[in-house]
Amino acid sequence: MSAATQSRPARGLRVSRGVMFLVLALGALAMLAPFAWLIRSALMTDAQIFINPPQWFPNPVAWENFPDALTAQPFARYFLNTMIIEAVVVTGTVLTCSLTAFSFARLRWRGRNLVFGVLLTGVMLPYAVTLIPTFVGWAALGALDTFIPLTVPAWFAGAGGGVFNIFLFRQFFLTIPYEMDEAAYIDGANPWQVFISIVMPLSKPVIVVVVIFTFIGVWNDFLGPLLYLSSSENFTLALGLATFQSAYTAQWGLLMAASLVVILPIVLLFFVLQRYFVEGVTLTGIKG
Repeated sequence: MSAATQSRPARGLRVSRGVMFLVLALGALAMLAPFAWLIRSALMTDAQIFINPPQWFPNPVAWENFPDALTAQPFARYFLNTMIIEAVVVTGTVLTCSLTAFSFARLRWRGRNLVFGVLLTGVMLPYAVTLIPTFVGWAALGALDTFIPLTVPAWFAGAGGGVFNIFLFRQFFLTIPYEMDEAAYIDGANPWQVFISIVMPLSKPVIVVVVIFTFIGVWNDFLGPLLYLSSSENFTLALGLATFQSAYTAQWGLLMAASLVVILPIVLLFFVLQRYFVEGVTLTGIKG
């Protein structure tokens, strides 16, 4: 076989990779365009935002949009409220969902696969179906305009996509060799000790994935706070941003600046934890 013939597959591989990278680059640009438009609008006055033809680079840069936006509404209070809910929900979700998944993946009990299958049907249940009964229940308990309806369900694996998080934990736990559990049981350990000392230390990737999913879900949750919170001092960032928009419908530069500040923590969280995120998503599908 000649050298020219041998080089054809390599040349074809390089061409296919080049096409793939080009398609991915174009897709990335399409995905980043709205974010870039948000940044340029946050640094412009209203007159610059709606100039025709539109311009991508602000001239001059309206840096004052950020302090004006953050002082127009009590965003510090909104941020504190959001972080309180985040801390309670993330902690409860990781603890209860991992414990439930440990029971399904590592313990032997009659009917566990049947129960797990029934549990998965909860993913198919629309949120709107339980919306009114849940609201009526919390109202009867006198928990409206408090953080209780937004936080307590997480401690029963019922918030932030509880069933989905249980599924992620279970799939990852199945990848851990069961022989490690058996060795611990031989040494006198109980299931709780196996969970704390063996399974959870080896499950950092999936824990990070669940933390990211839960954090983003709570951070972006608008419907929950809208239903249960009525006092402005209890508003979260998502609800406060909507209130800001209704109060300043004509000042789009301030609205874009406030929106950018709200989005940045999520972007930074993903970039800091992206390695664990990709690893956790990949490993949760290895074993069924």
